[in-house]
Amino acid sequence: MRINILAASGVVLLALGGSPVWAQGLPLPIPYVIPQVMPSSNAADDAAVLASPIRTDEDRASDAARRTLDTLDFARVRPGWKVVDMIMGGGFFTRTLAAAVGPDGRVTAWQPAEFIAFQASYGEAATAADRIANVDVIRSPIGTPEFPAGLDLVFTAQNYHDLHLRAFADDTAERVNAAVFAALKPGGYYVIIDHHALDGADASTPQTLHRIDTDRVVREVEAAGFVMAGGSAALWNDDDPRTANVFDASIRGRTSQFTISFRKPE
Repeated sequence: MRINILAASGVVLLALGGSPVWAQGLPLPIPYVIPQVMPSSNAADDAAVLASPIRTDEDRASDAARRTLDTLDFARVRPGWKVVDMIMGGGFFTRTLAAAVGPDGRVTAWQPAEFIAFQASYGEAATAADRIANVDVIRSPIGTPEFPAGLDLVFTAQNYHDLHLRAFADDTAERVNAAVFAALKPGGYYVIIDHHALDGADASTPQTLHRIDTDRVVREVEAAGFVMAGGSAALWNDDDPRTANVFDASIRGRTSQFTISFRKPE
């Protein structure tokens, strides 16, 4: 996969999709620095991943907006990896990760039982993912994910805030983060993408706006034992005031999103 990097004073700073993030004039809420990751002969082929028959035409139509390749690069996805797509939703990243890890890899797609009960399309997406050769779907309750062990990566996009919805127990995020930590192998990665809330937004924001404060995410995940490995501004949108519900027509599909990587210590 493509890795666009700039070495400066012994530190490698990620520059996804063009100019370095620190040169874009963005009010970045966290340090956007990652360890040096050089392209590998084991990296999945970009064109083959995007063109994979596992993926749909609708997936490909969304690639530009979702910065799919930048996201896979940042997550360091490699063929043969064992990956969890945490709260798979419609399955966009389940299919994409399945294409990226290849036939020697494995994707576990988690669709919480509560989501399936809430909306029929979530059950349909899980059933469709069951038909992908290198994908296993789990449907355990949101507070007790049944992840396999020895994972290289746990990935979640636009759903971490759901762990804080009022319908779920107050300790849901704590329990899920602990399950992720236990399932990852030492050195494994936990990558979270979600909709930006205003800095310092209170605990009601996931329920009211379906957004979350980045600092809250960092505190919660680090409390589970992870160390932050870096972040990306590839999905930042300076036109998003971060005050509207993500389903509001004024911003839907164009929200500003953060991408943060955490690592389980060796």
